Amino acid sequence: MVDKKQAKLIQVSGKRKKSVARATIRKGTGIVKINKEPLAIYSTELARLRVKEPILLAESQAKTVDISVNVYGGGWSSQTEAIRLSIAKALVEYTKSAELKKKFLDYDRHLLVADTRYKETKKPGTHSHARSKRQLSFR
Repeated sequence: MVDKKQAKLIQVSGKRKKSVARATIRKGTGIVKINKEPLAIYSTELARLRVKEPILLAESQAKTVDISVNVYGGGWSSQTEAIRLSIAKALVEYTKSAELKKKFLDYDRHLLVADTRYKETKKPGTHSHARSKRQLSFR
């Protein structure tokens, strides 16, 4: 039985638009699972490649840990961004490596810093979009 004080377990969350991803990282063999599915069968190829970016940049550090991510809300693109944010933050926190943090920031700042932009809400009295209004004509 493993002593809980010896087992290093890190939990980190990442957000993008309405998506929230919670990554759990522990010592292991390099297995990555998203919503209990292996990364190899997750969503589209583009989404898989975006999620693999922090793992490929971390190289040797990522091969010594198992990463489990739970993601919900939003669309597939914002879920992908939330997942890669949570994985990168978890790897930096687990390894406590300033070199890895610098590598992530140089590659793409949004691997460690959340993009806080949201959809602007539709206003009452307007058409389908946030700022569209009926055109006025003064002829």
